[in-house]
Amino acid sequence: MRDGVIETDYLVVGAGASAMAFVDALTSEGDAEVVLVDRRHDPGGHWNDAYSFVRLHQPSANYGVNSRFLGTDSIDTSGPNAGYYERARGVEIRAYYRTVLDGWLPSGQVSFYGGHEYVAGGPGEHTLVSRLTGRTVPVRVRRKLVDATCLETSVPATHTPGFTVDPEATVVPVGELVGLAEAPGGYTILGAGKTAMDACTWLLENGVDPDRIRWVRPRDSWLIDRGSVQPGELVAATMEGFAVAVESVAQASTLDDLFRRLESSGLLFRLDPAVAPTMFRGATLSEVERDALRQIEQVARLGRVRHVGSDRIVLDHGEVPTSRDTVHVDCTAYGFANAPARPIFEPDRITLQSVTSGFITFNSALLGYIETARDEVAEQNRLCEPGVQPSRAEDWLDMMCGSHERVRRLTAESDVRAWLDRSRLYLTRGLRNHLGDPRMRSAMTRFSTNLEPALANIKPLLATARPPG
Repeated sequence: MRDGVIETDYLVVGAGASAMAFVDALTSEGDAEVVLVDRRHDPGGHWNDAYSFVRLHQPSANYGVNSRFLGTDSIDTSGPNAGYYERARGVEIRAYYRTVLDGWLPSGQVSFYGGHEYVAGGPGEHTLVSRLTGRTVPVRVRRKLVDATCLETSVPATHTPGFTVDPEATVVPVGELVGLAEAPGGYTILGAGKTAMDACTWLLENGVDPDRIRWVRPRDSWLIDRGSVQPGELVAATMEGFAVAVESVAQASTLDDLFRRLESSGLLFRLDPAVAPTMFRGATLSEVERDALRQIEQVARLGRVRHVGSDRIVLDHGEVPTSRDTVHVDCTAYGFANAPARPIFEPDRITLQSVTSGFITFNSALLGYIETARDEVAEQNRLCEPGVQPSRAEDWLDMMCGSHERVRRLTAESDVRAWLDRSRLYLTRGLRNHLGDPRMRSAMTRFSTNLEPALANIKPLLATARPPG
C-alpha cells in the first residue's frame, strides 16, 4: 500500500472456487501480485453457505486448485458412490480453501481482503469497503480487474425465494433439515435441481419413508451417469462416454432421436421414464442414487411455486394440497447464474467463464494460464471462447460437442497441451498412459471417427428443437 492506496497487478473480485483456481494458476506461472477480495470473511465462496450434508458433484481429484490435492485421490468402496472417485464434503472443501489461502499469504504475492465489498467507480477506479467498519480503500490496478462473480452460485441459505408464504406454513432452506426438533407430518421438496435431489437423497438415507415425501418438480432433467466422468484409473470409461456422445450426435436425425440414443447407451438418464426432460444442467448421479430417488412417487409437475399456504401450494398451472405440519424445503435457488456471455479477455478486464464442459475450477485455472502465456487479447479470446451455461436439454450439445471443438483448438498449441498434461484439474490428464487398455484404444478411434460428423450435425439437430412451453 502506498499513500493509502493499494497497488496490485490483478484485483480479483470474489474468492470462490473459480477465483481460487485462477489465482493459483496465475501466480504459479509468474510473479504477478494479486489482491483477492470477497464479502465473506473466508475463501471458498458459496461453500461457506452450503448445507452441511453437501458433497461435490464431481471427483475431488479434479476439484480445487492445481497446486494442492483435495482428498486422498482414492476410489470409494462403499455407499452410493462405490466404485467412483471420492467426493469431498462441504466441511472438507471449506478447510481446503483456507489452507490454500494461508499457503499463499506469506509470500506477499497474494493479499486477501475478506469481509469487503468491491465498488467500481469510473474507468480505472476501484474501491474496497469494509463490511465491518465502512472504511474505504482505493485500489490502483496495474494490469486487470478479474470478475469472478459472473457465474456466482446462488444457494438456498442466501437467496430470496420467488414465492410468498403464509405465516402458518413452514418453509425452511435445505440446510435447516438437519436441525429439525421433531418429525413433521411430511416433507415437500420445492425445486427440480441438484440441491433438491440432494435433499431427497438425504431424507431417504436417514430413513424417511418415500411416501412421506412430495417433490414439486417444475421441470424434469437429463442427468449424467457419474461413471462417465471419472479421472485417473477410470478414465477409459470417461473416454468411452465421449465416444458414445459424439457417435450419437453424428448419427441422430432429431434431438428426440439423440436423447433416445444417449439414454439407451446409459450415458444420460432421467428420474421418470414416462416424462420427457426439458432441462439439462450438468448434474451427475450414480445408479444407486437414481434408483433411490425413483422411489418418490408423489411428484407435482404444475410449474414453479407461487405461494405456500397452510393448506395448499399454488403453482403456475394449478394447486396441490399441503398441511400445517408439513415442512416445505426450499431448493429453488438457481445455482450458477445464467449471465450473458461476454468476451473473457479484455484489455483491462477478465471475466471468468467456462470454456470447456463442466468443472469450473479447471476452466478458471486454464484462463489463469492463458493470461500468463499469451499477450494479445485477440489471441486469448481465440483460444478461450465462452461456452453456453446449460439450462435447456439441447444445451447438452454445446456442453459436449462444442466443448470438444474448443479443446481441439487449445490442444493445437504445444504449450497449452503440455499444461493440460500436468494439470491435475483436467479430467482426462494422463489419458495416453492408458493406451495399453483395448477399451481406451477403441474409444479413441470411435471418438476421432465421429467428431467431425458430430460437429457438422449440431445445427441440423438444434433446428429440430421444440419451441419452449
